[in-house]
This record gives sequence, C-alpha cells and structure tokens, in this order.
Amino acid sequence: MKTILIPTDFSENAAHAAKYGYQLAIQIKADVILCNAFVVPVEMPAAAMVSWPMYEYDEIVKSCAEEVDKLKENLENTNKQGFRPIVSCINEAGALQDVINELVQKHDIGLIVMGTHGASGLSGFMLGNHSRRMIDNTAKPLLLVPLHTMNFPVKKIAFATDLDNIAEDLNAVFELITYAKLLNAEILLTYVDDQKYHTAEFKKQMDGLLVDLSNKADYPMIYYRLIKSRSLESGLDWLCDHGQVDMLAMVHRPHNFLDSIINGSHTQRMAGHISKPLLVFPSKA
Repeated sequence: MKTILIPTDFSENAAHAAKYGYQLAIQIKADVILCNAFVVPVEMPAAAMVSWPMYEYDEIVKSCAEEVDKLKENLENTNKQGFRPIVSCINEAGALQDVINELVQKHDIGLIVMGTHGASGLSGFMLGNHSRRMIDNTAKPLLLVPLHTMNFPVKKIAFATDLDNIAEDLNAVFELITYAKLLNAEILLTYVDDQKYHTAEFKKQMDGLLVDLSNKADYPMIYYRLIKSRSLESGLDWLCDHGQVDMLAMVHRPHNFLDSIINGSHTQRMAGHISKPLLVFPSKA
C-alpha cells in the first residue's frame, strides 16, 4: 500500500480517525493525504445569478487550509522516532464523495480512513445519506473508526462471512492479506450461525478453505471461528467485545449482508455495541 487517504471535517470524531489512520500508516509504512472537502454556501436561488463573493470564498479556503495544516502538525508531533509518513494536505470545494473519488483516481490510494459521526456513534454516521453514498460508491476499502477506539498494534482482524458469496469473500480476504502481512496480524474468518453443532463435512470444507487460502497467499496466519448466535449483529457484537480482535472486516453488498446492519433497527443495535474499527470492502459484483 502506498497512501492512506484521511478525510476530515475538523470534528472530534474526524480528528480521532486521523490519529488512528496516522498510527496505521506508521505501522504499515504508508504515506498520508489529509483531505478536507468544503461546500461553499449558497444563500440566493440560482436563478438570481448571484455569485459567491470571491473574498469570502478565499477566506473559506484559507481557513480550511490552516485547519488541515494544524492537524498535520499535531499528527507529526506524536511521532518523533521511527518511520515518519509523508503527509500531504488537500482542500477541495465539492461534495466529499466526489472529492474522494477524484483523489483516488489521481493518487495511489490503498485505503480510506474516516471517523464515525453522531451521538450514537456508528448509527449516526451510517444513517446519513452522505455516508451511505460513500459506502455504496467507494472504489477502495473504507475503514470506519469509532470515537475513542485505539487498538495498536493491530494483531488480529476478523473477517465476517455469510458463505453465500464465497468467491467474492475470498477475493476480499486475499486483499485483506496484503494488509495483514504489513501488520503481521492474524486473520480470523468468522461465520455466525444459530446451529449448536456443525457437521463433519462442514468442518472439513472450512479446513480445506483455510489450507487453500494459506497456500495461495503464502500466509499461514489464517484461522476460522464459528460463532453461535441467533442474529448476525449480536454474534459480531460478541466477537468485537470478547473475541480479542482489533478490527472487523466485511464486504458491503447492497441489499444484503452489511446492508442488513446499515438499515433499520439492525443499525441501532449494532451501533450501540460495536467497539472496533470496521473495514468495508466494496463489492466487485
């Protein structure tokens, strides 16, 4: 991975995510782009043909640039020894999703790190239309960091699968392995089910899958865990709280798996308990 992109709106949540992303960049030896997307306010109808005064626009740009530079300085002051990521600052006018997608096309971005927002943590972030568009349309893995979460070094990453789209999940796991190698972290394939016992055939299938993964990726630190739970959300909540994992990863498929967490009452239940960063891989389908 070459570069981590960290969008910021200068909120407490965003500042915390920036700190997390910066520490992650140190651990995997990647550079950082701090990005602020600002929208110039419009007070008059478009038909009135009133343009935003240039001097006020310049003030907005100047103020945002100063805040991004201040954030950069604060991050760099936390790291006096070892690897020091090159930190670049970008301020662009436009919608956050558009600005991010443009930066992804121009730069060698491997990961986007963002903070969650709202009093209820992840639910406030995910329920917003702005955030849903980011999750639905991002072309790169997106790491969502809850406030106060700071798990370093990252030593174990759980990848949640429903086994319904195993080919796509495997592609995501291979991508996850590139991160895990840099972090020297274990990958825990996690399957949530309400069955008390699983057949020998099922266990044989899972063992074969792990051997195949390890051989193809040349990475032996891959395991699996079956979690008995009546619902996906409660099973993943238990894993985050008691499974000694530092990060949860999964593939986002619209109207499927992760979507069941993002929408409706599932969101409130999940958001109220999730305590680890959530790494979302975009669906390739």
